[in-house]
Amino acid sequence: MKINPRIKLSKSISICAVALALMACGDGDKNDFSDIQPPSPPPTIPPVMPEAQVPNFDTDGVLEADIRWTEFGVPHVKADNLESMSFGVGYAFARDNICILADQIIKYNSERAKYLGPDRVPGSGDSEHLINDFGYLANNIRELAETNFPMMSANSRALTQGYVQGYNKYLAETGLANIDPQCANQPWVKPINEIDILTYSFGVALLPGNANFLGAMFISAPPGENPLPRMVNAQQTPLKMTPKVPMPERNPLKMGSNGWGLGSDMTENGMGMVLGNPHFPFTGNRRFWQFQTTIPGFLNVMGGSLMGIPGVVNIGYNENVAWTHTFSTAEHFVVYQLQLDPDDPSNLTHTVDGAKRTIFKKTHTIEVGVGGGNTIKLEKDSYHTNYGPMITVPGNFEWGPGGSAFAIKDANMANVDIVDHWLAMNLAGNMDEFKQAFKDFDGVIFNNTMAASKEGEVFYIDDSTVPNLTGTAIDQLQNNPLLAGTRQAAGFTVLPGFASVFDYGGPVPYENAPKYEGTDYVQNSNDSFWLSNLESPITGVSPLFGQVGNQQSLRSRMAHVFLKEAAGSDNKFSATEVEEALLNNRSYLSEAILPELLQICQSNRETPVMVGATSVDIAPACDALALWDGTMNLDSVGAHVFREFAFQMRLNPQWITPFDVAQPVTTPSGLADNAVTLGQLASAVDKINQAGIAFDATLGSVQFVEKSNAAGQASGERFPWGGAHNVEGGFNVFDVSRGNDGTELARHTYSTVDSTTRLSAEAKGYHLTSGSSWIMVVSFTEDGPVGRGLLTYSQSTSPASDSFNDQTALYSQQPTLRPLPFTETEIEAALVEQISITTAQSEE
Repeated sequence: MKINPRIKLSKSISICAVALALMACGDGDKNDFSDIQPPSPPPTIPPVMPEAQVPNFDTDGVLEADIRWTEFGVPHVKADNLESMSFGVGYAFARDNICILADQIIKYNSERAKYLGPDRVPGSGDSEHLINDFGYLANNIRELAETNFPMMSANSRALTQGYVQGYNKYLAETGLANIDPQCANQPWVKPINEIDILTYSFGVALLPGNANFLGAMFISAPPGENPLPRMVNAQQTPLKMTPKVPMPERNPLKMGSNGWGLGSDMTENGMGMVLGNPHFPFTGNRRFWQFQTTIPGFLNVMGGSLMGIPGVVNIGYNENVAWTHTFSTAEHFVVYQLQLDPDDPSNLTHTVDGAKRTIFKKTHTIEVGVGGGNTIKLEKDSYHTNYGPMITVPGNFEWGPGGSAFAIKDANMANVDIVDHWLAMNLAGNMDEFKQAFKDFDGVIFNNTMAASKEGEVFYIDDSTVPNLTGTAIDQLQNNPLLAGTRQAAGFTVLPGFASVFDYGGPVPYENAPKYEGTDYVQNSNDSFWLSNLESPITGVSPLFGQVGNQQSLRSRMAHVFLKEAAGSDNKFSATEVEEALLNNRSYLSEAILPELLQICQSNRETPVMVGATSVDIAPACDALALWDGTMNLDSVGAHVFREFAFQMRLNPQWITPFDVAQPVTTPSGLADNAVTLGQLASAVDKINQAGIAFDATLGSVQFVEKSNAAGQASGERFPWGGAHNVEGGFNVFDVSRGNDGTELARHTYSTVDSTTRLSAEAKGYHLTSGSSWIMVVSFTEDGPVGRGLLTYSQSTSPASDSFNDQTALYSQQPTLRPLPFTETEIEAALVEQISITTAQSEE
């Protein structure tokens, strides 16, 4: 098995030290945790809904919805109830993105191997589709969906049922041969049902947790047992299976975002304002899609949502409140180190509070495509504890050595609150009702939330689903050196499983989540909750939410600069000033160190610098940096030179002044003039030489978006792109991602010069595939909310759609937002197409 070399826990930590460390801390009977009981769960508080309950199911069983599309392919859906509204949303969504959701349905239903074969790279033995299919069976999400759907709220069931019927109506009317050419005529595109959608929802909830451990579940078996799948028919030829299982990460795609909520103290008109700026992939299952829904007298909400979320807006606004989300630093799962029973040679018993617990086995069977329309059956065992599935990562988390084994418990498992939670936000009539959504539900699976109301109130909360550890567990996690060291090395929390006091019963309740409310501002750029408001730091919450007193990212520091300076001389923001701050593409790092870097460059320009065995002339880079305007705009000359230096600098930053917790948004600072810095500059020059790019090129000539055609090949249509990167401390940031985008839809990528840069010689620049996606600036006025926004990669993934590239082309010309039609007058003025759909049978 191939192990990620970045994380290699010492044997004393990875095998047995967690339990030993706790046995050794304290004196005498203080080591015995068996008499410490977990706290009682908080009392269940009945959800508080608005006085006028929104109609959920259609009363006559015939769903009807009106869909109006405005410019850039944005649907505005109007209906009389939630079921019919979601019917319209499902139809409109399928028209734009049917291939992605169809792909996700077979992913979470454990059918990828059936339709696509055992390997992601055919014939390689990588077993990726087997890992996916057996992994989600081990997580039991389909069975959990079947069990939980009948018990979900009427609102959630109505939205899900309507969405399914809308999706299926589009597929039936259009025909399999006439849908998006990426998946036309594919056997895995088929009608769906409510359980499919809930299974998908349960799978998405595991993205920051168990979904990253599927490989570790796949190879987990007791010592001496072969963990790989078995042929059900032993007479058939065995498949090649050589899976590689790296050390799992909590956020492997490095998803990020910016979010602001500005209150009456910070805005020109004394009313609320929100900036939403998620940085998500341009392809795959984490794309946003924009729409508006209206149920007259009950609901009127505009915004964007991730794929397949039935009928509700994730990031958006209504007449009363606007909100956005950013990816939280919080942890959503705990890995437990089990203490195996030495009297059980099978290693299938562990102890909790001295009592024996069985590690039980489940056997799963899947179909696997082997070509020519034929399938075979494989079966495999997964192993489970009272905590959850067993996991194995060779060299780190192993089953048996030292009397230990490991299991994972995800707080988002079978999270039935997702739709209800966002619906409650969509329906909120004021900030109190908006906050009530977080008291009633725990469905904002991995997000921070920033909100502002028309009255000028602001609210921040990280109410993502975080394990509610006991006080004893938190104390040990913070004060036991081996537990703290394991967490730092692994990147996630590992606790002993031999005492129930380390277990948790559910997520952290609203009362204990980090939050702030006021009339000034809230912000987050993917650092922790700590400095959501710089003047009122948040402390005293579970360490699983993230760090306090830590160095801030350059992007977070840029956000604080904007909040302090971008409002102009009156120190009050207008919507225009917020939009300008987002799109001016400034670079925090350049503003902090560019003069020093130029001085270092000019002082050494006459002498070549050795990079390995290569002699590098830095003089052309010095000239380009002298021409650079310090921003990452289309016409910025030499911007890529600074970016490449930033990529090298981040490997070993040479700050003069170190981080000071008393000055968290201005330190570290100053660039040291030394051999390391000079070597980093020369390495940056070497990367640019290898890519064959001129040093005085404009950013727009080397940074671009290029989509794939239906066959997954480069379309050849490149859109020049203004925008920054995290590495240089940009705010409006983009990135290059060549890894798995969560789907099996074909796409092209370009190889990079090496792993320390995003620059590609093959592409002659930066081929952007993620970053600012659904962008919005919403300001409340006396006449209602006024929104401007953009979906940078456009609404549709179908190359045949008019909405495949239209917003992409608009941004490419010059980064900008566009008006968001919200009122009836605005919708009618921008109207492009209108239809009415129904489930009633035609009389023809």
